[in-house]
Amino acid sequence: MEIKGVIFDLDGVLCSTDRFHFAAWQSLAQELHIPFTEADNRRMRGVSRMESLDILLKKAPRAFSPAEKQALAEKKNGRYRVLLAGLSPADLAADTRRALDDLRAMGLKLAVGSSSRNARCILGRLGLEDFFDAVADGTEIARSKPDPEVFLLAAKKLELPPARCLVVEDAFAGISAAVAGGFAAAGLGDARADPRARFHLASLGELAPLLAGVPAGR
Repeated sequence: MEIKGVIFDLDGVLCSTDRFHFAAWQSLAQELHIPFTEADNRRMRGVSRMESLDILLKKAPRAFSPAEKQALAEKKNGRYRVLLAGLSPADLAADTRRALDDLRAMGLKLAVGSSSRNARCILGRLGLEDFFDAVADGTEIARSKPDPEVFLLAAKKLELPPARCLVVEDAFAGISAAVAGGFAAAGLGDARADPRARFHLASLGELAPLLAGVPAGR
């Protein structure tokens, strides 16, 4: 298979804002008197904000109306965005930047495919706002992972078919989305153990060498 493009999930792949998500959700949980753990936070990886809220509210002592849920989701996001102000280019690992530069030097098109509605804000904070050939995020899709919509949109923006793109993901839901969309997948972090992934990465720096034997086109 000839890989011509690489589509990256954002959080957990290019950077980690888990600590910000955890702090924002924990603050909301404390306000609602709901227990919230790191394990709960991990279950939210790769899914939408409203789906994450549903995970949190499963432990709530009462049901919440759609309007209440929307208000709670907006409150969490507001707290999260305040915390994101502490993100900077220094939070982009040097080996991640080298990996991106190596992949671009191979002639590959690069995109971000993230369910986050804050993806462009995060890329800007990291100094990557103009680096990628395309960005598809939560502001442009109706269905979050494991639906493949965000990756299909990223591939469309790259003007490449899914079969010519590799998706890099750290969440099992993201691998599911990639497979459902007809993409090859590389698993990083938790998703490294997913047998559906074509590549199993200990770090992002391993990707370019692994793809070096795959003809890259423009």
